[in-house]
Amino acid sequence: TPEQQAAEAAQGYYQRLLDNYPDGFLAGKANYDQLPSDYRKQLVKANEQYMKDMQLRHNGLRSVSVSSNVGRTDSTLHVVYAFLMLSYGDSTQEEIVVPMVQVDGDWKMK
Repeated sequence: TPEQQAAEAAQGYYQRLLDNYPDGFLAGKANYDQLPSDYRKQLVKANEQYMKDMQLRHNGLRSVSVSSNVGRTDSTLHVVYAFLMLSYGDSTQEEIVVPMVQVDGDWKMK
């Protein structure tokens, strides 16, 4: 389903964060390649800081999986809201929602 495809794409992008590859995560954003290079550098730094914060608060991000909710489609906005489950090193979990759009046939984070 489109919801499953979008959720799996979102999971792949968040897995790149887990693998300490912030550029790969950001490449999953719609129109990322059209952003000015200075702004892209700022986004990379912000994502690196996010991962440091997760290390301090939750003993790091340990895994990313597609939630049992998978996703919901908003046909009016042409967006699929993908649900992911983030599991942390302190044994807590958090369900997040990632808005996804199709760009040239690929699912990208909005």
